[in-house]
Amino acid sequence: MKEFLQSINLFYSVKDDFLEQVSSLCKTKTFPKSSMIILEEEYGDRLFIVKKGTVKITRVNDEGKEVILALLGSGDFFGEMAILDGNSRSANALAQEKCELITINKEDFLELLKNNFQICMNLLEELAVRLRKSDQQIEALSLSDAEHRIGVSILNLAEDMGIIKNGEVTIESLPYQQDIANMAGTSRETVSRVLKLFEDRLLISKVGHTLKISDYKFFKRIFG
Repeated sequence: MKEFLQSINLFYSVKDDFLEQVSSLCKTKTFPKSSMIILEEEYGDRLFIVKKGTVKITRVNDEGKEVILALLGSGDFFGEMAILDGNSRSANALAQEKCELITINKEDFLELLKNNFQICMNLLEELAVRLRKSDQQIEALSLSDAEHRIGVSILNLAEDMGIIKNGEVTIESLPYQQDIANMAGTSRETVSRVLKLFEDRLLISKVGHTLKISDYKFFKRIFG
């Protein structure tokens, strides 16, 4: 457990002896594919850390449509907002595939924050990154056309799930087109058309659920 905790941003640079204490507070739970992990508006009493699998964070808009806020993979965490402000959950979390999650109780997590400045700083840094991404997504949804919104969604997926090597980013498990549509506020048909357009422009290449961005810096200049 300690080795895994050392690999994630929340516990970056935390000393070994304190990580032993964190490990003792962790519990592991498995969720089947398509199962609900948390529900919007329910009481939040645990922090979740993704060890294996993909978790989809969603909300339902006024029209009853699912809006995907994020797709989280190994090392990502969620559930901290309800712990920090004492309010109910702000979104749903669904297991996109079979997931293995680590949980820490609310009281234990708050105690960790009180006793370790480095964890507090790591948490603040992560929240700042999320806020910047939210601002970018809000701007894209409110001001841009569908092509740009989809480009921003692909860029976010690349940053969250991609592997970069020699300037090329590979997303090995690209979400379904309907999920990308829900992220970009458009239709699955539009996503299919725009991805084909990106391929024709040599911005991306796609085989099955593997998508590659050949020139990540150029792609980011366009949609970042």
